[in-house]
Amino acid sequence: RLSLVNGQHIDAQDLALAAAIAGRSTHPVSKALVEAAGDLDLPDLEGVTEVPGQGLCAVLEGEDIRLGRREWCAISDAHTNDEMTGTEIWLTRSGQRPQRFVLADTLRPDAVAAVGDLRRLGLEPILLSGDRADVVAEIAGKLDIRDFQAEVLPDEKAARVRALTEDGRRVLMVGDGLNDAPALAAGFASMSPATAADVSKTAADVIFQGPALSPVPASLRTARLAATLVRQNFALAFFYNAIAVPLAMAGLATPLIAAVAMSSSSLIVTLNALRLRLFAWKRG
Repeated sequence: RLSLVNGQHIDAQDLALAAAIAGRSTHPVSKALVEAAGDLDLPDLEGVTEVPGQGLCAVLEGEDIRLGRREWCAISDAHTNDEMTGTEIWLTRSGQRPQRFVLADTLRPDAVAAVGDLRRLGLEPILLSGDRADVVAEIAGKLDIRDFQAEVLPDEKAARVRALTEDGRRVLMVGDGLNDAPALAAGFASMSPATAADVSKTAADVIFQGPALSPVPASLRTARLAATLVRQNFALAFFYNAIAVPLAMAGLATPLIAAVAMSSSSLIVTLNALRLRLFAWKRG
């Protein structure tokens, strides 16, 4: 979860303007700016457009405004006048000094546990983020993720997923932002929370409820158990037919015995499949 940390150095007018633009986006950074603005009066904007991986642009009284990445907003190092580190986003408007917003990223309470569960399931987590290298490295360190990339654009995320797929990997992509949509579509399987951007939810194969990450490893466990039960039921059906059909052909099974055997086999297969519900009940 992101929160603004340099709010005391930001003019209320700039914060209100940034929040007005950010309110048109579902990106976590945008949500944090809107939350930081609180009850401030927000200006009316025209032509708000979101550029995936870069930011948003808008028009206010004929003036072009940008809110986004340093490079996209053409920010030079000379404009950085504080030493605060974290996720940064810039507000630019013609004729005025650019405004830097610094946000601190707090891990979800169950993030470390979820990553650990994924490892125990035999998966190796990879972190792909459009954020700055120092911020991503810090988050990766907290999660003990050794394979990570920073300042990655949406197309680059998708390219990394495709490269892993071409290498014979089956990739599960988890993301919630507009920037994650191409990678979600490129994954072997993909998941997004219900709070994700609409385009990400459309691209995802699975949508899970709530802000927690625990549904990700839980879904994998459920899917693996379901696959195991399907194989078991195929085996049960095979052995039943391998025994019952020859007996029936030899005339050793009366109609009553055949009916009971058929009903019993169907009941066994159904009860075995219902073990999946028992598994979900124990976890819930």
